[in-house]
Amino acid sequence: MNSDRLKIGITCYPSLGGSGVVATELGKLLAEKGHQVHFITHSVPFRLGKFHKNIFYHEVEVNDYYVFKYPPYDLSLASKMAQVAKMEQLDLLHVHYAVPHAVCAFLAKEMAGSDLKVITTLHGTDITVLGQDESLSDMIRLGIERSDAVTAVSQDLIRETRELLSIDKPIDLAYNFVDKRVYYPRDVASMRRDFVKPDEKLLLHISNFRPVKRIGDVVDVFAKVLRQVPSKLLFVGEGPELSKTICKVKEMGLTDRVIFAGKQDDVAQVISMADVMLLPSEKESFGLVALEGMACGVPTVGSNAGGIPELITHGETGFLAGIGDTELMADYAVRLLQDDSLYEAMSKACLDRARRTFCNDLITAQYEQIYYRVLGRPVPEININEMCQA
Repeated sequence: MNSDRLKIGITCYPSLGGSGVVATELGKLLAEKGHQVHFITHSVPFRLGKFHKNIFYHEVEVNDYYVFKYPPYDLSLASKMAQVAKMEQLDLLHVHYAVPHAVCAFLAKEMAGSDLKVITTLHGTDITVLGQDESLSDMIRLGIERSDAVTAVSQDLIRETRELLSIDKPIDLAYNFVDKRVYYPRDVASMRRDFVKPDEKLLLHISNFRPVKRIGDVVDVFAKVLRQVPSKLLFVGEGPELSKTICKVKEMGLTDRVIFAGKQDDVAQVISMADVMLLPSEKESFGLVALEGMACGVPTVGSNAGGIPELITHGETGFLAGIGDTELMADYAVRLLQDDSLYEAMSKACLDRARRTFCNDLITAQYEQIYYRVLGRPVPEININEMCQA
């Protein structure tokens, strides 16, 4: 293998979730650039899809030996990481999500040898929720401090990590990204006609329906918008708040105006149908779905929580309001939906920002710089203008 090509192990949660999406897409992009990528997880990452050159999958099998009350997945994962690292002569392990992956990588490094480097990427709830649990905070701190490099998906998450865990270790900022070959405005006029009439607008919310997403606020915002703009609301995703949301929609007499589409694979197609994305979350370390909307030219109206203001430029690529301020969010949405020139300018600004600041080529190159740095190899420069053409 060419000396500047790396052998990289990647561990993430392979099911639905932003951290798994980013980890899998990053692995695919690294493989395209000639690096050898080894996914070490309990199942094939759902975004991995078809066969990819330079990508290998190693399944973690849990030992159910009778002396264990609970199958020791963490130990099985650490053992598999070490086994793959030695067998494939990996240069590094890149783990996504602090718990338990960072600690498992530390154990794997102890077993495989100190030449193996560990990079940990923090995605959000591994710090903002689990980091506040005293029974887990020391373990999370250990995983971070024993990593050779740590990245986080927003400045807000870096700040919160330092405050919650009293960590002085340098943390690199590496924003989430979208592949511009996948996320772009699609011609979905025929599909859109199945959801709304020509004179109606379509508002969209995509999430895992957890309480932190404030799904009730999505319904409240839509109800206020509907008073002024003929429209429908499309929900994509499933989760613990789904049944409560369905009940609320029924109680408010909005059943014929709200569509529950469940989980969808081709999200770019769905997003391209929408006029506005709603993201009133109580907490978002980044807000990947808003970036996916931005890359398809769809502005977001949401809360100014967590890392969202680093992604959405208020008044330029979307509108932000205080958490729970559904009145103001609705006013912003109505303004967007009723002012064609404003909407066109904001949609264009969304495309430009997504393609430049959150370009997949740029973020992949930033991760490569971190890899080469921890390995003590020459770090290549990044030419943003060359990589990220709007």
